[in-house]
Amino acid sequence: MRGFSTGLILGIVLGAAGFWFLQKKASEHPEAELRYEQSAAQLRTNATAAAQNMSDALRAKLDTLDLRTDQIKDELTRNGKIFRHKAQDIGDQAVDAASDARAVTEIKAKFAADTTLSVWSISVASAKGHVTLSGAVASPDDIGRAVAIALDVDGVRDVTSTLEVKPKA
Repeated sequence: MRGFSTGLILGIVLGAAGFWFLQKKASEHPEAELRYEQSAAQLRTNATAAAQNMSDALRAKLDTLDLRTDQIKDELTRNGKIFRHKAQDIGDQAVDAASDARAVTEIKAKFAADTTLSVWSISVASAKGHVTLSGAVASPDDIGRAVAIALDVDGVRDVTSTLEVKPKA
């Protein structure tokens, strides 16, 4: 325990010294700090543009796949589920269990990266490229987003959604 405490204190001291050194060097080179600020501003601009482009592309995909809110509500009322084929159906291509596992993992990763979807509230299953989404989301728009994201994954032939709309409490 004493060795741990000594190591911790030594680490804190070395970290503080390193931070002080970097701050001192940064103040000696204001042009480097200016380049850093310019690079950071350019990165923010690029990230904002990329996010807008992704948003526009997703909106276009939702329209193409008939995944607008009114269509989702109507289909949920009639059938209790949403079913869409991928625009580029991969036909009779053999899809093995490894491809299904990879597709499920990729879909869940994309759900986790999406700020409006909860990877914990949506269950994803795949069998021979046929993906099923189940669970709960906050709005019909979220159902459309989830279906569009799942269809965007390689190896996915079609998506059936039994997602239910349950607004957050």
